[in-house]
Amino acid sequence: MLARAAEAIASGGLNLEGFAEVDGRLHVLTADARSARHALEAAGLAVSAEREVVVVRIEDRSGAAAEVFGRLASAGVNVRHTYVASGHRIVIAADEPEKALAALQSPAGA
Repeated sequence: MLARAAEAIASGGLNLEGFAEVDGRLHVLTADARSARHALEAAGLAVSAEREVVVVRIEDRSGAAAEVFGRLASAGVNVRHTYVASGHRIVIAADEPEKALAALQSPAGA
């Protein structure tokens, strides 16, 4: 399934910026969700849902991810799943994306 999905997205002229398989479902990150959906469906792959996610660029150093997830936990954000994307980024699917984004944009320790 991953090969077909990657080929479909590439045929649509899109870059596959991140992906993960979670509970038997393939999650993909592209710059254009609508075009990705169209490309996947044109290849005969079912798209069950689209989800708003928070994409965070992090430093390539020890503890960087721990800081991100610690801030989310302190703010009471429930993270459904997460995965790594290209360019030192973490993709976070949270129950409340706006709350997650606010927690990550507020000054540390606030």
